[in-house]
Amino acid sequence: MNWDQAILTFGALIVSLTLHEAMHAWVAMLFGDLTAYRTGQVTLNPIPHIRREPFGMLLLPMISLMASKGTSCLGFAHAPYDPVWAARNPRKAAVMSAAGPFGNLLLAAIAFGTLAVVGVYRHYDTATAVQVMAFEFLYINLLLVVFNLIPLPPLDGAGVVRGLWPAGGRWLDAFAALPFSFVIVFLLASTVLGEVMTPILRWVLELLPR
Repeated sequence: MNWDQAILTFGALIVSLTLHEAMHAWVAMLFGDLTAYRTGQVTLNPIPHIRREPFGMLLLPMISLMASKGTSCLGFAHAPYDPVWAARNPRKAAVMSAAGPFGNLLLAAIAFGTLAVVGVYRHYDTATAVQVMAFEFLYINLLLVVFNLIPLPPLDGAGVVRGLWPAGGRWLDAFAALPFSFVIVFLLASTVLGEVMTPILRWVLELLPR
């Protein structure tokens, strides 16, 4: 296993998950829900997010890195919110749900801009640290955007649907009540991502100047 690559991937995931959850917490605070603010998650410091979700932000990424020999790094985190506030303010809750993926989109845009300046490496052995880091941030954050916008609970896409389409939200709540619904979502999302991420990444890279 390439330990340098694995450590870089792990670090990029932690930064990306931290921004994702901080954006949820910050937007919720702006709109009047102080739940995540009170747990200290309106911050870019990863420690409060890791303390709340040590399995998703530490153990699962490490396990997935070891199992894949450094080629895959999975993880998740969670910013709490008040469901009563969300029910009373569905559109605000939809914006709050979309804020996390939007934060990852911003990081992907920064990584894209960096690659536009330094170029995309063709071979890992000859790549600069900046090239490798920018590529990792681009891939991980595109992955988080696509994954989280899948409109099934507990993903952020479901929160957007609930806020903008209450009737659809009732169907999502019924789905979430099914046994092992999270496992179903994970397997379905993994299948979808396996099919769409390579063409999405290839399309984004083709947009870079030659």
